Amino acid sequence: MAEAGTVNGVEAWLAGRELDLFPFQRETIAAYLAGESGLVHSATGSGKTLAAWLGPLTEALGQATPDRSPKVLWITPLRALANDIAQNLRAAAEGAGVPWEVALRTGDTSSNARARQRRKLPEALVTTPESLSLLLSYPDTVRQLTGLRAVVVDEWHELLGNKRGVLLELGLARLRALS
Repeated sequence: MAEAGTVNGVEAWLAGRELDLFPFQRETIAAYLAGESGLVHSATGSGKTLAAWLGPLTEALGQATPDRSPKVLWITPLRALANDIAQNLRAAAEGAGVPWEVALRTGDTSSNARARQRRKLPEALVTTPESLSLLLSYPDTVRQLTGLRAVVVDEWHELLGNKRGVLLELGLARLRALS
């Protein structure tokens, strides 16, 4: 496993974009690599997505043999943001040299894509609480999700105190029971 702060594809990608990590991003990566959970609270546009995503990418770069099983489940309550999130995750993975598939699973996902995902989930899946609930209703999908390394809940505050939040909490409890 790569250590946080080592030069790797992630840092080379950042350097190529003339970016440097903020301290909170380095702390988030280190916490992820240490197996910790947490909450990233920072201003809009400050790099929270990168903070949460670079830990799994750094870990993937440290593996001798790539494992193509699902690693990251990214849950967003805002379906309109799902495309942007997926594009940003893909760009970072590609730039860092991590050959992961990043896919979407929302109410807008085609039936062909949903069927393909039922057979084999990608390494990173961006979804909504409702789509997660449906995924967890399929025994074959449940089996695929047992090896998840990270679950990222984006815009958590949008889910607090409503039915969608309760639905997500139930899904997260199910995932924890599986792992």
